[in-house]
Amino acid sequence: MYVATLLLVWYIFCLPRRLFDTPYATVVTDRHGELLGARIARDGQWRFPPCDTVPPKFAACLIEFEDRYYRHHCGFNPLAMGRALLQNIRSKHVVSGGSTLTMQTIRLSRGKKRTVDEKLIETILATRLEFRCSKDEILALYASHAPFGGNVVGIDAAAWRYFGHSADQLSWAEAATLAVLPNAPAMIHFSKNRDALLKKRNRLLKRLYLREIIDGIDCELALSEPLPSEPLPLPQTAPHLVNYFFRNNPGEHTVSTVDRNIQEQVESLLSRWNAEFVRSDIRNLAAIVIDVRTNQVAAYCGNVNFEDRKSGSQVDVIRSPRSTGSILKPLLYCAALQDGEILPHTLLPDIPVNINGFSPQNFSLQFDGAVPASEAIARSLNVPSVILLRRYGVPRQYDFLGKAGISTLSKPSSHYGLSLILGGAEATLWDVTAAYADMARTLSGLERTRCSPVAHEERKTLPPLYRPGAVWQTFEAIKEVNRPEEIDRRMIPSMQTVAWKTGTSYGFRDAWAVGATPRYVVGVWVGNASGEGKPELVGARTAGPVLFDIFNMLPASGWFKMPEGEFVEAEICRHSGHLKGRFCDEVDTMAILPNGLKTQACPYHIHVTLSADGRFRVFEHCVGAAAVTHRHLFVLPPAWEWYYRRRHPEYRPLPPFMPGCGNDAQLPMQFIYPQGNNATVTLPVQLDGNPGAVTFELAHSDNDATVYWHLDENYITTTRDFHKITLTPAAGRHSLTAVDGEGNTLSVSIVVN
Repeated sequence: MYVATLLLVWYIFCLPRRLFDTPYATVVTDRHGELLGARIARDGQWRFPPCDTVPPKFAACLIEFEDRYYRHHCGFNPLAMGRALLQNIRSKHVVSGGSTLTMQTIRLSRGKKRTVDEKLIETILATRLEFRCSKDEILALYASHAPFGGNVVGIDAAAWRYFGHSADQLSWAEAATLAVLPNAPAMIHFSKNRDALLKKRNRLLKRLYLREIIDGIDCELALSEPLPSEPLPLPQTAPHLVNYFFRNNPGEHTVSTVDRNIQEQVESLLSRWNAEFVRSDIRNLAAIVIDVRTNQVAAYCGNVNFEDRKSGSQVDVIRSPRSTGSILKPLLYCAALQDGEILPHTLLPDIPVNINGFSPQNFSLQFDGAVPASEAIARSLNVPSVILLRRYGVPRQYDFLGKAGISTLSKPSSHYGLSLILGGAEATLWDVTAAYADMARTLSGLERTRCSPVAHEERKTLPPLYRPGAVWQTFEAIKEVNRPEEIDRRMIPSMQTVAWKTGTSYGFRDAWAVGATPRYVVGVWVGNASGEGKPELVGARTAGPVLFDIFNMLPASGWFKMPEGEFVEAEICRHSGHLKGRFCDEVDTMAILPNGLKTQACPYHIHVTLSADGRFRVFEHCVGAAAVTHRHLFVLPPAWEWYYRRRHPEYRPLPPFMPGCGNDAQLPMQFIYPQGNNATVTLPVQLDGNPGAVTFELAHSDNDATVYWHLDENYITTTRDFHKITLTPAAGRHSLTAVDGEGNTLSVSIVVN
């Protein structure tokens, strides 16, 4: 009894919990189960992860060829073993093993030599396996680990390597071919003893016909199919995504969210564009498409020419941090809107600035004086964006970008400073496109979740970040934008409305474009993975056309609906974009966010008293009984006005004061550089080691004014028209004073390092 108990316990625990302890290939399929690609197992075998079920055709062929009574025995077949024993005795060598499919599964898992003792162990373990697993599960274990010649293991790998499609699509001829291969894969193969292999396959097909498993037509068609000539390469669709899963989920079968149809169309499109870009020595190109409704990746093209190992094509640009250029400006605009820092069309200065040595320039190297915030974002103007960031606060925007999913901000906000909005920070195409997808989902009334390339993955809901109203105003600003100073005239207009933004990094190293519709968000990057800059690498000229080609390829969608309950109506100054001020006569009623009511009322309209003919400003007490007129005028600061008038011929500056009728506190001139008192000026060091010079600039509202310059009360020079002087002041504190011909005086203190 004791011995029987021990034997029973041993029998119960004799079968390892994990039957196969072998490495598997990494397999990635699209959302519909179509194979995108695979990476070989670490032991050099094409062994796909185990399948759960076996295709019916292959199961029928395998059972008929290997173990006709598979469905009826308990792991071993005494009759088959006896028959095999007699055959081996008569032949005086092993010609048949009599093993069932269950016993062969055990043998595959153990990898031992064929001996009588091993056969006995296989028989015992086979009966134990029959208790643990169903017949279909055992069949799947065998099919997943059976050798099919060379380094091909398992039915799934064999189907792709030999026939170029999944096991579910096997024909009767293909299923029969694979069913006979594991019997002697080293002796009979596609490249060796092909005639013997063909005869074995055909004999099996005829047996299937005789047993009425297939009909005559299927049999004739199967017999006429030729054998494949050699193993086929596996698909190489979305290779960078396959590599990503190979690094993160090695040895697993991952069902991605990619749609193979969209993926292949995008890859083909990128290849065509790459053929054009390489003429300018621009070698790399990446794109990602996100389905807004599911927040899943529909296409993932990490680069082009994956097989070319010399041009940086192995680099997955989607996951690689790159300088952002202007691509993050809409996020600043959105944050400033929803926090009540600006209204959609609030005027922002666009003048030369120097902020502690940082002097941003617009792409056009021109200045508008003042532009509405929406236009500044649409035209991607750098100077107004820097000034907006300065007003909003670098730490606030840094925190906002972190919450938006920009994961590459590894240094404190002080490290980036105001350059944060001009490409001073790096981001990945994944993070940037996902951030725009977040905005699109918010505007579509969907919750925030992490974007994922893995299907059927449970994703945690993220806290809300964007107000739908702010996103609406942001997308309205950047939809179908036209930038004449950047746009490539070859661009084909999109057949649908798209909110889009481009970016160009410093040194023309990175060209970006991201666009959003209610259905898809597309991100594109063009450049050289090596970081080599090219003059042609401008976002709107390279990435922009690719972006619209992708959108034209995708199913079209309408435009977002204006969110309800997000806005309040307010009177807005038509000229300044601010809330209506006391002296604003021309106003529009607009829908704004509630926080916008906290913004400043228009500061640019003033009440003035003019002479009857409107030529001069006057004080009523000094003109006596003479007729006067009262007007409300739109007046910009002198530095803004200097540039604004060049773009806006309709702008009228303040008339001069009537001679002898006094002056007021409003000065007609303003320093462009330096700005503000106690500005620190650092002189560059020349090649000979001597200190360089610094240029001071001033704007005057009177084009004909003469300005007299003084440094520390010492007269320096006189300027007309363009008020610039270049000096080399000694180190220390100085006072710079400008006096015009009317006696208006303007001074500023500077500290020279």
